[in-house]
Amino acid sequence: MPASSTFSALLRGLVAALGAILLAACGQQGPSFNATDITGARFGSDFSLTDPDGRTRTLADFRGKAVMVFFGFTQCPDICPSALIRAAEVRQMLGADGERLQVIFVSVDPERDTPEVLREYTAAFGADFLGLYTDVEETRRVADEFRIFYRKVPTGGSYTMDHTATSYVYDPAGKLRLAVGYQQDAASVAADLKTLLQSFPAH
Repeated sequence: MPASSTFSALLRGLVAALGAILLAACGQQGPSFNATDITGARFGSDFSLTDPDGRTRTLADFRGKAVMVFFGFTQCPDICPSALIRAAEVRQMLGADGERLQVIFVSVDPERDTPEVLREYTAAFGADFLGLYTDVEETRRVADEFRIFYRKVPTGGSYTMDHTATSYVYDPAGKLRLAVGYQQDAASVAADLKTLLQSFPAH
């Protein structure tokens, strides 16, 4: 066989081999979720907030657990309680793995959501659900970091709050993985959590 033909054959073989490698790499996809997979998101990497006992809490405090974070306010008439009821149902559906899910409620209304109010509110949905807060200025900064929108809406002599209704889920390594929409049902969220936790065996 002429040298040019040999070279062409080798080149075609190399291209075919590279193509096969690339196709195999493309096929190595991560797990499929019902919620929006935001793995690698460059926001919401951490927080430093206060719990009802006055302790500063960060995501590192919950390493080893999946963490579900929801921003809201205790006088919310529907969206917030619905999100927390769903979180409680998810924990129940997870069975023994329910203890590996920490639910965190971050107040966007620190003027009214005092430590005691937060404690009583979150306990109504789950004994170890945790309410966190900070001052008005820092609340805005944290919300912006997590891409959470909120604003006061006057209602006569008082006010309510408009806010984003998304829940964020972190894996046990502390990485932001999922954005759970308000309309997603508990069963599909639980399925997502099961899939996520399978990658992090309990010790």
